[in-house]
Amino acid sequence: MPDLPDGHAIASMALTVLALWAFTRPYIPLEFSSLGLLAILALGAALFPYPGLEPVSFFAGFGHEALIAVCALMVLGQGLVKTGALEPVGRVLAKSWNSAPFLSLLATLFVGALLSAFVNNTPIVVLLLPILVSVCIRTNRSPAGILMPMGFATLVGGMATTIGTSTNLLVVSVAADLGLPRIGMFDFAAPAAVGAGVAILYLWLIAPRLLPPREIGFSSASPRLFEARLQIRADSPAIGKKLGDAIAMTDGEMKVVRIRRGGTFILPLPDVELRAGDRLRVRDTPVRLKAFEDALKADLYSGETRVDEEHPLQADSQMLAEIAVVQGSTLDRANLSFTRFLDRYQLVVLALHRAGKDIWRASEEIQDVILQNGDVLLVQGRREQIASLRENSEFLVLDGGVELPTTSRAPLALGILMTVIVVAALGIIPIAIAALAGGFLLLVTRCLPLIDAMRAISTSVYFVVVASLALGHALITTGATDYITEVFLALTAGAGPSVVLGALMMLLAVLTNVVSNNAAAVIGTPIAVGIAQQLNLPTEPFVLAVLFGANMSFATPMAYQTNLLVMNAGNYTFSEFLKVGVPLTLLMWVTLTWTLSAMYF
Repeated sequence: MPDLPDGHAIASMALTVLALWAFTRPYIPLEFSSLGLLAILALGAALFPYPGLEPVSFFAGFGHEALIAVCALMVLGQGLVKTGALEPVGRVLAKSWNSAPFLSLLATLFVGALLSAFVNNTPIVVLLLPILVSVCIRTNRSPAGILMPMGFATLVGGMATTIGTSTNLLVVSVAADLGLPRIGMFDFAAPAAVGAGVAILYLWLIAPRLLPPREIGFSSASPRLFEARLQIRADSPAIGKKLGDAIAMTDGEMKVVRIRRGGTFILPLPDVELRAGDRLRVRDTPVRLKAFEDALKADLYSGETRVDEEHPLQADSQMLAEIAVVQGSTLDRANLSFTRFLDRYQLVVLALHRAGKDIWRASEEIQDVILQNGDVLLVQGRREQIASLRENSEFLVLDGGVELPTTSRAPLALGILMTVIVVAALGIIPIAIAALAGGFLLLVTRCLPLIDAMRAISTSVYFVVVASLALGHALITTGATDYITEVFLALTAGAGPSVVLGALMMLLAVLTNVVSNNAAAVIGTPIAVGIAQQLNLPTEPFVLAVLFGANMSFATPMAYQTNLLVMNAGNYTFSEFLKVGVPLTLLMWVTLTWTLSAMYF
């Protein structure tokens, strides 16, 4: 084994372990851990100087071309969603499922993979999820064998080009920063296509059989809320008491929307004194409403009709639906109270699910639960209010409808994206400049409002990229990557190039399912270059091994943001991701290791 490096290199490696641990903690926001890492790196370099390691150099990631390209491509993807540019694809797939479901699954997997080679896979999943949910509802088919394979297909497709994922852009950019020839947009499309072909066959023929059938989302027995009025009787103990005291008589459970006294309306303030004849407008389940009626000795009305056995509560104009929070939503990292969800959308949230489990604890108000990308909300409201959400890019409606939003600017948005791809592929303009110009054109032509463009940029991805670049800079400058490379070579001493290549790819595949794939890519790329140079072998296959390995986010739901979206929509368990994702990872690993070895060695 090689001798230990100096103290700065050891500190850099220790900080790397600490950062990777922090990135895996669900209770520590990625933005917080990333900024903390930046602060520690800059402060450490200022207090303990090291040749070539300037404190301000850690902030260079904020202006790195890879970060600019990643953010601009997020905006371009949001433009496609907002304008409905992918609507024709969705309609064709929706029709095909009615006639040939077995072949339609293959077509869906292929289309999802192909589109994800050029667009971030999040909008692709957002497009396909409601279509597939609708198919499952109409045909009484279990979604389990469809949704997860579709999500994995988009991850597989993202490996094919430099713009397929933010990970690809980072690997290519870091390799170029290390002095390697810049990898072109389609330079690794051939090995990626071989791996994708094998993966899609697995996802089509085998993966659906590994997943047990189940219903979507929430139980059909979810409680429905009814709006009613409690009229205070002359013998009610609440007369003369303040509203706050009357609510206390119901154990604090009653929520009063409004008070009507004669022909006037009164705000439901806690110090309002109640009188006989007051009508309290309340909203709750039938059982709880009857309990409020008994506690206050009031009369329960629905409209102008007294509620009794002959006239039960009715909610004919109301419906239930499940909506998922997607990237860029105002609800991502916020709560219902802060975003004023009820006021904005006129929808009542009945339940919250994350990873198939209820996240609303009895000890807290549902309005105060901090939500995140992929959470599913069970909502109730008027049919037209729920229908309007399908035109809102902040949510994914999972109620079985297939209406896809489209606007007159859809062809323009699609044309802008295609232009960006062509000019970047031909080498006319670097991808960072082309994507930035494309995003600006979306704003100028009003294909995308500025607020939606800002929401499209994932703050967690943004800060993780910056922090990962800073950490990579520290590892390279202090010689830590050289030490890690020597340790890796010592462990694989005597093995052939294919074995070393496969070991590197598997290391990255394991790492990316535990920590951020972007962090894994930035740390792994200089190590790959060092391994190739020490073995006097071509550097490109080792760089591609890092790229492919860091994209194998199949084994855990938290490995990639769309995994969580699919997990909640399909009500999958953690073990089911392992059951399908681990074989897929091994299959891709063997296929890509063999393909790269055949092409380069």
